[in-house]
Amino acid sequence: MVNARSLLADLVAFPVLGGESNLSILEYIKTYLTRHQVPFQLVPNEEGTKASLHARIGPPVDGGIILSGHMDVVPVAGQDWATDPFVLTEKEGKLYGRGSCDMKGFLACVLAVVPQMVQADLKKPIYLAFSYDEEVGCIAAPALIRAITAYYDEKPKYAIIGEPSELQPVVGQKGICVFKTTVLGSAGHSSRIRQEVSAIHEAARLVMWLEQKMNDLVAAGHTDDRFSPNHSSLHVGKFNGGIAHNVIADSCSFLLDIRVIPMDKVADILADYEAFCQARVQELRQRFVGADIRIELYHPNVPALDTPEHLEIVPLIRQLSGQHTLTTVAYAAEAGQFAEGGFQSVICGPGSIEQAHRANEFISIEQLDKGVAFVERITTYASEA
Repeated sequence: MVNARSLLADLVAFPVLGGESNLSILEYIKTYLTRHQVPFQLVPNEEGTKASLHARIGPPVDGGIILSGHMDVVPVAGQDWATDPFVLTEKEGKLYGRGSCDMKGFLACVLAVVPQMVQADLKKPIYLAFSYDEEVGCIAAPALIRAITAYYDEKPKYAIIGEPSELQPVVGQKGICVFKTTVLGSAGHSSRIRQEVSAIHEAARLVMWLEQKMNDLVAAGHTDDRFSPNHSSLHVGKFNGGIAHNVIADSCSFLLDIRVIPMDKVADILADYEAFCQARVQELRQRFVGADIRIELYHPNVPALDTPEHLEIVPLIRQLSGQHTLTTVAYAAEAGQFAEGGFQSVICGPGSIEQAHRANEFISIEQLDKGVAFVERITTYASEA
């Protein structure tokens, strides 16, 4: 079997950030799979600057397992790294490097076991599904999932998304969607605050309405104690407007981050928000006919994951991971998209999410080794199924 640590070192060396071309790391994976005689298919973007990859190892029969991961990582700019983030560095049983945990560690584990998969007498197929641009909104997963569904005559049954969970089975994740709101008002001298429409004041009013909407959902019983926080969150993280303290702002914008528990729907929250904005516009136009509030999608909707315990993947992932306890996560991942695509889906991978997206990101050697053993057990299962 190929050494997972060596593969991880190679993968970490590709500084492919979310939103950038991933063709360099893709070429490495393509070459590796070709060396082991694994045929693959690409799912490129329209410009041909990026592509996802999917492959099948084993027979074309129903009931296979998809092993899913993303090839991109988050930036390192502005972070205080003690080592070169794109050179895998071992210190005290830990492997440091951008993406070592999130989630090139899982990719390395999967690739390390590929020769074993090829040699095994698989009764059920194992699919590889590697995407781009996960870190900027799970952009590529929908097209990748459609491609898998369309390309293969048989239907995979399960999807394991290898985000770092310390190999604890994750059966729920929050969904996410981000919107940009732009408020248009009328510029003027600050002494005319009663005559003009301040875009900043109106935007602030909208922000407070959104916070109250979040509180109202909680009051109405929209809670799920599997998550922390146990409710859908509405958060404004970026706010821009104004040119001077004595000039009424004619434009202001902010970004709204909505993270929903499975029982809530982004569309429902958005509909209420749009209705409030429309009512505000009608009132504002009594002072300034050009007043407006515009809402646009900034970050595509990533659906929540809510895998019920009666599905067959739950006892299976307990068996494969060796961990009985199920958990949920507040971050978004591609698992919800795979579930929406018709596959019984869970998150389970080596490393801790606590190390993701921060300086001096690492995966422990112990977790990497456990990740390899996890993929080996998947291979054994597919051989005996």
